[in-house]
Order: sequence, then structure tokens, then C-alpha cells
Amino acid sequence: MKEIISTDKAPKAIGPYSQGIKAKGFVFTSGQLPIDRETGEFVSGGIKEQTRMSLSNVQAILKEAGLTMDNVVKVTVFLSDMNNFQEMNQVYAEFFTEGNYPSRSAVEVARLPKDALVEIETISVE
Repeated sequence: MKEIISTDKAPKAIGPYSQGIKAKGFVFTSGQLPIDRETGEFVSGGIKEQTRMSLSNVQAILKEAGLTMDNVVKVTVFLSDMNNFQEMNQVYAEFFTEGNYPSRSAVEVARLPKDALVEIETISVE
């Protein structure tokens, strides 16, 4: 069985997918774009602001599932430009407890939805 995770504290899905899914002790978040849920638009600024917004959206979905960022075991970061890696990484580190970092992949992609600079998805355990 699976349970759909949905919260109004993160942007609504912009397609036929769920914000998150809970199944067999795991929580999977869909890729989160840097969309401000209140405006429905990208947060203003560059990669740091977009990374912070994407991770805040992940955090809101996890909270709805009763979890925190400490429950995250795997992160995939999609970047539109690998030259943004260092700045993304600085903000990313603010969201995870040192010594409890999840595994992670960071990849450059040709293009992200709505021309975002970053999109972030996670896998967590209860």
C-alpha cells in the first residue's frame, strides 16, 4: 500500500504526480522546484535562493509525513549549470545535521521545468 503525502505548505504539483508518497517505511518526495507556494512563482534571486526554496518545499512535505530532514537517506540534485554547485552546496549544508548527511547525487541537466536553476528530490525513512 502507498499513502499520498500532500500539504498546502509546499507548491501544488504542476502535473499528474504527488508531492510525496509514503510506502513501506519510505517517503519519496517528487522533485521540488524553487516555487514560492504563496505566489506560485519562482523565488527571486539566484542559485542560493532557489536551492533554499526547493529544500524548504521538501522540508514541508516531509513535515506533513511526520519526518524531518534527518530522516532523509538519499538526495538527488538536478542543476541547470554545474558551475552553481558550490553555491548550491553551501545552502544545502544548512538543511542537514553534520554527521547525519544523506547520500547524494548532483547532476547537470540540459533543462529543468520552467527553466529553474535547481530541482531537488529525496528519499527518506521513517
